[in-house]
Amino acid sequence: MTETGPQPIPQSPPNAIPAKRWAYVIPVAAIMYMLAYLDRNNVSVILPYMHGDLELSNADKGLVGGIFFVGYVFLQIPAAILAQRWSARKTVLLLMVAWGLAASLTGLVQTKSQFYVARFVLGFFEGGVWPAVLILLASWFPLRERARANALWMACLPLSSVLMAPLSGWMLDHASWRWVLVLQGVPPLLWAVVWWFAVADRPDRARWISRAEADHVERSIAADEAAKPSAVSGSYLDAVKQKSVLVLIGVYFFWITGFYGFNLWLPSVIKELTHDGSPTEVGLLTAIPFTIALAVMIANAAWSDRTGRRRQAVAVPLVVGIAALLLGQAVDGALPRMLLLCVTAAAVYAPYGPFWAIPGQLLRFEVVAVAMGLINALGNLGGFAGPYLVGWLTDVTGSSVTGFAVLSGFLAVAVALVTLGLRPSARPVRPLSGQAAEGA
Repeated sequence: MTETGPQPIPQSPPNAIPAKRWAYVIPVAAIMYMLAYLDRNNVSVILPYMHGDLELSNADKGLVGGIFFVGYVFLQIPAAILAQRWSARKTVLLLMVAWGLAASLTGLVQTKSQFYVARFVLGFFEGGVWPAVLILLASWFPLRERARANALWMACLPLSSVLMAPLSGWMLDHASWRWVLVLQGVPPLLWAVVWWFAVADRPDRARWISRAEADHVERSIAADEAAKPSAVSGSYLDAVKQKSVLVLIGVYFFWITGFYGFNLWLPSVIKELTHDGSPTEVGLLTAIPFTIALAVMIANAAWSDRTGRRRQAVAVPLVVGIAALLLGQAVDGALPRMLLLCVTAAAVYAPYGPFWAIPGQLLRFEVVAVAMGLINALGNLGGFAGPYLVGWLTDVTGSSVTGFAVLSGFLAVAVALVTLGLRPSARPVRPLSGQAAEGA
C-alpha cells in the first residue's frame, strides 16, 4: 500500500553535506557493542568444551545462556531515560566498565549456581547499553537514514560472531575456558577510554564535526519531530500503552526467542556436523553463517530506507528463516545443513535495522527512549526462553529437532504480529528519493 507523506522540506543536495558522523559515531559504537556481544555469546562456543565441569545438563546450558536475559531487563528503561535526560555517552561508559568487570568474574565461578548468578549480573549491566546507543543514534541520524545507521551499528552482532567465534575457539585450544572468560572481559575496559574521547551526545558537542553537517543534522531531526502526530507526544505511560508499542514488544519477543535459541545452539550443531571437531575448527565454521548474515543485514536495511517498507523488511526475512529452520531438520548431509544454517542466520539478523527504525517513526524523541527500553526489555526475555527451550527439549527428546521446530513457530508468530498488528503509519518515512512510500 502506498501512502502520501508530507512534502520534503528544502534541503541542500545530499552530496553537499559532509558525513563524518558515519565514520566517527558508527564505528566506535559498533566496536563497543561487538565487545558486549562477545561477552554475552562466548559461552555458546565454550559450553560444548567444558568437558563435564560444573556438571551442566543441556537444560542447564540453556539456562546459562538464557538467564543473562533475565538480568538484561532491569536497566533498560532507567538507562534509556538517563541517556535521554543526562548523557548517552556517560551512561554507556559506566555500563561498559561494569560489564567488563562482570565478564571477567564469570571465569572465576566454582559452582553451577555461581555461573547462573554471574551470567545474570553480566546481563544486568549490559542491559542498558542497547537503548542508550539507540538514543545516541537518534541524535545523530535523521529518520530517513535511521535504518541504515541502526543496521551499520547492529552489524556488530554478526561481525562479532564472525571475528570472535574463531578467536574463542583458538583461545580454547590454548587455555582453559575459565581463562577465556577472564581475558575476554578486559577489552571493554580498554575501549572505554576510546569511547570517552571519541563520542559526543549531539552534533553541537562534537569537536570533529563541521558546522554545516551539525546544522543539517539538527534541522533534519527537528523536521522529523515536527512532522510526527502530536498524539504520540504525551506522557511515558501514554506512549507505551499505544497499540503499536505493545505489538512491537510482541514482535520482538517472538523474534528474539527464535534468534537466540538459534544463536546459542549453532556452535553445538556445527560441532555435530564436524563429528566433534576441534574448538578452532568449530569456531571458524561458525563464522561462515554470520558473515553471510552481516551482508544481508546491511542490504535489507538499505532497501528499507530506500523504499520506506519497514514491515516487509522485518516479515519477509523471518518467513525465509522459518523455512530454513524446518528444512534444516529434514535434510541429511553436512553441506546442505550448513547451507541452511547460513540462510537461517541471514534471515534472523536481517530485520534488525528496519525494526528499530519503527519506534522513532511512530514516537516523538521525548518518549521514544522509554518505549524502546520497554520493547528491548520485554522482548529480550525471548533470549531466556529460546536457549532454555532448545536445551530442555533436547534433554527430553534426545534430539534438537523438536527445539528448532518450536523456534520456527515463535518466528511465525512474530511474522503474524508485524504483518497484521502493525498497519502502515499515517506519516510514512520519506525514502531517500524524496518519494513517499509505505510506512511501518
